Amino acid sequence: MSGIRCDVCPHHCVIQERMTGRCGARICVNDRITDINYGWITSLALDPVEKKPLKRFHPGEFVLSVGSYGCNMHCPFCQNADISQTSGDEVPGRQLFPGDLVRLATEYRAKPEGNIGIAFTYNEPLVGYEFVYDTARAAKQAGLETVIITNGQIEERPLTQLLPHVDAWNIDLKAWNAEFYRWCGGDLDTTKHTIKAAASMSHVEVTTLIIPGKNDKPDEMEAEAAWLEEISPDIPLHITRYFPRYRTEDIPATPIDTIDTLADIAKMHLKYVYKGNC
Repeated sequence: MSGIRCDVCPHHCVIQERMTGRCGARICVNDRITDINYGWITSLALDPVEKKPLKRFHPGEFVLSVGSYGCNMHCPFCQNADISQTSGDEVPGRQLFPGDLVRLATEYRAKPEGNIGIAFTYNEPLVGYEFVYDTARAAKQAGLETVIITNGQIEERPLTQLLPHVDAWNIDLKAWNAEFYRWCGGDLDTTKHTIKAAASMSHVEVTTLIIPGKNDKPDEMEAEAAWLEEISPDIPLHITRYFPRYRTEDIPATPIDTIDTLADIAKMHLKYVYKGNC
């Protein structure tokens, strides 16, 4: 059997009937690829928007944050491996279709904390592209903001379709070297393209988690910040401290001095640089 090629992310998995791709969330049914995790919500919380992290998009307000399961990268240091590196039958949740989620987000709007909209986060939301797209369209019609927290591993066609319906992104730029992306099972150029395309239409903030000995070289931060400056010096960059997680418990936490040094380098190019987890 030849299978059907998935075109949502750069892995281009060829998926056999009733099987899933490497993300664990996209399935082939009747010679068509779709998201098997459509509407399956494993995490739901009303969070401060700064927690996404978004520092310069509706600061001080809250956003209804939702997660499902699956991811098209396999970072050894993943902080949410219990939902990102698993399949649907291994993680509890509940079904919420786009209309259900928009109604819930609207109800939260009337609560004392308020709610600006819906944030897709926790796992990699774009492996469930169809659900995100349908919900974002419904949210816009209801006057709600849509936020996506992503690794940026999405191809041109689905990204172009999604962009008009998204108000803000936080995109992980995991490192400024291809070897790191191979370690994580991703593609640096794809993430760079997503950042550039999203910044042309929406509010974008970027996060780089610094792991000792892996992506903490000053010259790489210099190159990363200079590249972001070419897009816009107003793009906020979150330089975040790593703590041992998942399969990297043998790698110690990032020294705070390293974060300080890299932040100082980035500030030579960008107006807004934030230190995370310090």
